[in-house]
Amino acid sequence: MEISPDLFRQVAGFFATGVTVVTTEDGEGVPYGLTVNSFTSVSLDPPLVLICLDNGLTGLDIFLESGRFAVNILTKDQQDISNHFASRGTDRSQGPYAPGDTGVPVVTGSMAWFECETVHRYAGGDHVILVGEVQAARVGDSDAEPLLFYRGRYRDIASA
Repeated sequence: MEISPDLFRQVAGFFATGVTVVTTEDGEGVPYGLTVNSFTSVSLDPPLVLICLDNGLTGLDIFLESGRFAVNILTKDQQDISNHFASRGTDRSQGPYAPGDTGVPVVTGSMAWFECETVHRYAGGDHVILVGEVQAARVGDSDAEPLLFYRGRYRDIASA
């Protein structure tokens, strides 16, 4: 049975995810950011995370050549930042960037972030999978609520 991309996207949309902006910089130090929800932790020892980037991403070479990236976990108040970095044609060098502990750009106001060195790269269909070893990690606003994405829309955590 062949699964269409539309059906795959619809079914995958039933898995609620957090929203991140993944950042890096080019060889001249110009930052680049991209909204990504295909992120997960992989290992505690060593500390590893992974992200998946579309092979058609115009900035893919920046991530591959840089060899490092940050995963910025957004708060529910950062929906505009998510939209900025998710929009085609946006200037991805423009954003609320600050240098992280390792020098990789991070998104200011994020709930938390990981700064990573790329240690593995894998082909994953129409995406490339980057595994990063965490070199630094910080909690920004621990009282904030996360920005969530479910069934094609931003969502809030329901109170119990």
